Amino acid sequence: MITHRLLACATLLPFTAVVAGAVLELRPTADSIAVHRAGAATPLVVQMAKPDFRPYLHPIHGPDGKGVLTEFSPGHHKHQTGLYIGVTRINGRDHFHHPGDGYFTRKALTPGKTGEGSAAWTVVYDLNGANGKPVLAETQTWTLTDAGAHYLLDLEWTMAATVAVTVGRYDYGGLFMRMPWTQATGGTAVNSLGDRNGACEGKPARWVDVGMPIAGRDTPAHIAVIDHPGNPGHPVLWRVDGQLGVGPCRARSGDWSIPAGQAVTQRYRLVVYAGALDTTLVDAAAKALGDAAGKK
Repeated sequence: MITHRLLACATLLPFTAVVAGAVLELRPTADSIAVHRAGAATPLVVQMAKPDFRPYLHPIHGPDGKGVLTEFSPGHHKHQTGLYIGVTRINGRDHFHHPGDGYFTRKALTPGKTGEGSAAWTVVYDLNGANGKPVLAETQTWTLTDAGAHYLLDLEWTMAATVAVTVGRYDYGGLFMRMPWTQATGGTAVNSLGDRNGACEGKPARWVDVGMPIAGRDTPAHIAVIDHPGNPGHPVLWRVDGQLGVGPCRARSGDWSIPAGQAVTQRYRLVVYAGALDTTLVDAAAKALGDAAGKK
């Protein structure tokens, strides 16, 4: 029998000043949880969690409520679903390119605690093998921290193995983000080393920031994805594709395994903001993770 122990998610950190009196609301439906500022019609983030489809975050809006920063099933990558987790080789089975098709079974969609400027929620899914039986139980716990001009999304991702699991080497797979890139509008990916766009592909980095023009906005929007310093193989190699889809990929360095009855937890942080590239903000968000990890 596998038991889950949800570790405490990242808490509010000094560089993130919550707007005084800010209140977040979780508005659940049967298949989703929307995160709103109190009284606002437009959500900051929507967690989608259909019974037999991979969970994903979409839409993600800018911190001012303007523009949709994620994209669902673009023509160039139909299988991609906003911000999501898709492992490309689980005992040879591809959960990245197959968001439905019997690969995923929802077990729980649970609103969590809300506080001044923060809200949390959890989704739990079985990842099924070719015989339809669970191979892994996957738990994603998300925490949104609202600082007004930007907000954070902290993810704690636990994979508990029902049977012995090998995640096979592949150039991408795991946490992945798709923003609405077009050839006409373009965009820029920048990593923590200062590499840009294609030069980021396959490089080890602490974070990758993607910024681009977004419909309905006068200024560009950015989402920076940060690899937690406590994750195995940190800093991991990254996928940065030609349309600026990005994700850290532990399996890019080789196979890795989870014995039956054991679990592995990985953590990530995303910074959502608007305007010019702000490496100071992203570095501060990454440093805060390292400082917190060092105190444990």
